[in-house]
Amino acid sequence: MGLSAVTAAPMPAHRDAWEQRLLDDPNLLADMAFAVGGPFHVMYPERVRRNIAEFRAVFERAGIEGAIFYGKKANKAACVVRACAEAGAGVDVASTGELTAALAHGIRGDELMVTGPAKSDELLWLSARHGALIAIDELSELHRLAALDLPARVLLRVLPPGSSSRFGLTDDELTAALTDTTLGSVRLEGFSFHLSGYDPMARAELAAALVERCRAARALGHPVLTISIGGGFAVDYVPAENWRTFTAEAGPQWFHADKRFDDYYPYHCANPGPAMLAEVLAHDDLATLLRDNGIQLAIEPGRALLDRAGSTVFRVQGVKTRTAQGHPYQLLTVDGTSLSLSEQWFASEYLPDPVPWPPRPGEQVGASVGAATCLESDLLSWRRIPLPRPAEIGDLLVYPNTAGYQMDSNESAFHELPIPPKLVLHDASGERFRWSFDAG
Repeated sequence: MGLSAVTAAPMPAHRDAWEQRLLDDPNLLADMAFAVGGPFHVMYPERVRRNIAEFRAVFERAGIEGAIFYGKKANKAACVVRACAEAGAGVDVASTGELTAALAHGIRGDELMVTGPAKSDELLWLSARHGALIAIDELSELHRLAALDLPARVLLRVLPPGSSSRFGLTDDELTAALTDTTLGSVRLEGFSFHLSGYDPMARAELAAALVERCRAARALGHPVLTISIGGGFAVDYVPAENWRTFTAEAGPQWFHADKRFDDYYPYHCANPGPAMLAEVLAHDDLATLLRDNGIQLAIEPGRALLDRAGSTVFRVQGVKTRTAQGHPYQLLTVDGTSLSLSEQWFASEYLPDPVPWPPRPGEQVGASVGAATCLESDLLSWRRIPLPRPAEIGDLLVYPNTAGYQMDSNESAFHELPIPPKLVLHDASGERFRWSFDAG
């Protein structure tokens, strides 16, 4: 059995020009690491603006009204919210903290979508005060909002047919909301839903079904203008061939301690992000149906607006050699934890290959990556990654495309280790990068 049989197949991430510039710069990453003194995240908000523009172009080509709300739970960085404000996108928030942070970094009140179940009275009051669009998840929430006696804009969140989700209103609850005569200054402006998975056809079909609900609501006097299909726009992390090889051949032989995972995020998608939105609008000519009925389609992408907008950097501070089936591999320890690379929060593994920096010649070696904690289970990468050269103490390990959910979904100062800060890259006339700490 050769080295390739115990070292995982490569999963190289798609790389933007800014990322290559960062890796090619002889000093920038080292300067950042020196200034921080621990693990850190790198953010490039210009990529967020580009992603927003690509989604907006799909709406324009389809000839329909579209609204984009960034799902803020995917990343807390202030620079992302600022990029949304500058690019004309709104923000989807689900707490008073997220709402006030969005306002603080340039989002206007009427550019907010407020989601989440059983919102607190404080969140409902702030949302109404600022003219946000509020997605109502239960009738009691609607009644509490009406009791505030403030003008309020509302979407009714629909429980998808056949779903066992804890979120959303049943048919009977929707009818009760639409026929309630005690709602005062609450305006019912449309419907929303969220679907698990990444099936564009399912989103298109439910959106089309909700057009009839919009017509019925208008007949009852409600100024219904919007259907929100939520998020769930897939991201394409790695080339198709690499993903096919991994899914066909992956097994415990590729993982430290013969670790097994039952499921992975689909790290390759043939039609990700904006292309998936185009599929939604094209299915059964949904775009024409929306246009003919004067309905705006809202989306709430999180991960997809963060595609290729950030990376995570750890310093190697320990190197061991271990063997699997008689062949050596490296077992690295870095200066952070898997809490800052959060896929294992979902009982899975983040698969795009990290890159050792600085670049040096050497022969390929398999390497698993452990964290700086005393927990046996705390590995950033159980998989024996095919590094292009052996890692050494003091090297940096750069995990690509981590801005979507990986950076801070599960962060913790466990062991009183520092939470990695976010550093924001700024172009300086295209000649070199400058950087600053994120304002969040």
